[in-house]
Amino acid sequence: MASDLDDIVTRLRAAGEPTRLRILALLRRGDLAVGELVQVLGLSQPRLSHQLKVLANAGLVTRLPEGAWVFYRAARTGPAGEVVDLALGQADLESSAFARDAQQLSAIQEARANAAAAYFDDVAETWDAIRALHYPEQAIEAALLEAAGPGPFGQVVDIGTGTGRMLTLFAPLAERAEGLDLSHQMLTVARDNLARAQVPNASVRQGDACAMPFEAGSVDLVIVHQVLHYIDRPDRVLQEVARILAPGGQLLIVDFAPHGLEFLRAEHGHRRLGIAEEALADWARGTGLSPQPVHRFDPPDETREGLSVLIWSAEKSGGRATLIKEAAA
Repeated sequence: MASDLDDIVTRLRAAGEPTRLRILALLRRGDLAVGELVQVLGLSQPRLSHQLKVLANAGLVTRLPEGAWVFYRAARTGPAGEVVDLALGQADLESSAFARDAQQLSAIQEARANAAAAYFDDVAETWDAIRALHYPEQAIEAALLEAAGPGPFGQVVDIGTGTGRMLTLFAPLAERAEGLDLSHQMLTVARDNLARAQVPNASVRQGDACAMPFEAGSVDLVIVHQVLHYIDRPDRVLQEVARILAPGGQLLIVDFAPHGLEFLRAEHGHRRLGIAEEALADWARGTGLSPQPVHRFDPPDETREGLSVLIWSAEKSGGRATLIKEAAA
């Protein structure tokens, strides 16, 4: 009991300071880097770092390293999230200090949008060239939503989130949606897209698909969209997916069928020229996941040398759907 009281007092003290309350208000609008917080708040980096350390030690914010950058995220759930809600609920967020911070944050978000646009200007030709080789994205996304089912899902994770498109697509079905990517540039694009789409329950962070920052059995749906062909050991990714999935949780994978377009390896970094159905089924079974029937989308007829897209799904045993199937068998 004493330990619980100590934790409560620590959280309340951390939140009960004007600068730290402003930091929490900003972070509730979205993840921000240390440099961005410095710009908004007009603090020196050492002073800001001290305030962030107090908040982090109290569990009110989470530190998210991203290469040379470090982002911070405000707690949303659990006792820490309740304290943040309480503190911000008591604050007048329309007052001059908070309003000024919000205005400064808008300038930061505009700069982030410009950086995202510049990056896409560089890669747009590559993306468009590959996209033109396969079945229309809209139809694939509709099939992906159908394969996932209506939800609702507690936690959705998108591995290799890229532009954040899967988060935008699935966030309405989820309590929380989180995207992982190794590329800081792509995370900049994803953050801008999520902000534009006004998806408050989705966020992104830098992370390794083979060592994901999620507790075992905590995720209801994992999406791996056009990622495995970049990875040397897809089986390790599936092992990690099996670890974080809750019983009855579902894995959805979208990738190319085997093909012979060697230029994708030479010019676009594809390590595998597609993924064979049999290989993926073997990897899934090796982790204890149960593979489901595959959906195949061949390229448009007018595309002479295109790419077929496959949607695989697999389920982790132990959920209600699994028990119903086993009882019916």
